Amino acid sequence: MDDLEKYISKRKKRSPEFAKDFESGYNDFKIGVMLKQAREKAGITQEDLAKKLHTRKSAISRIENQSKDIRLSTLEKFAEAVGRQIRVEII
Repeated sequence: MDDLEKYISKRKKRSPEFAKDFESGYNDFKIGVMLKQAREKAGITQEDLAKKLHTRKSAISRIENQSKDIRLSTLEKFAEAVGRQIRVEII
């Protein structure tokens, strides 16, 4: 476990509020990273993707960097535009 992981683990133990906020924020961050990786793997720029989705490059950047409260329909369109699919699971 690296220093960052140790720090996060300690903070979670000391503060339930931090733990709750961290997990929520981390999940939002993770979605954005997965979307960006899928776009890059497809060899598509943000500008190209924006054209495919009839939106602006800034909207694609916002989706990848601030994916909180993103609509499922938007995720599906994004995935389709980069040749991927979305799978939703309730665990």
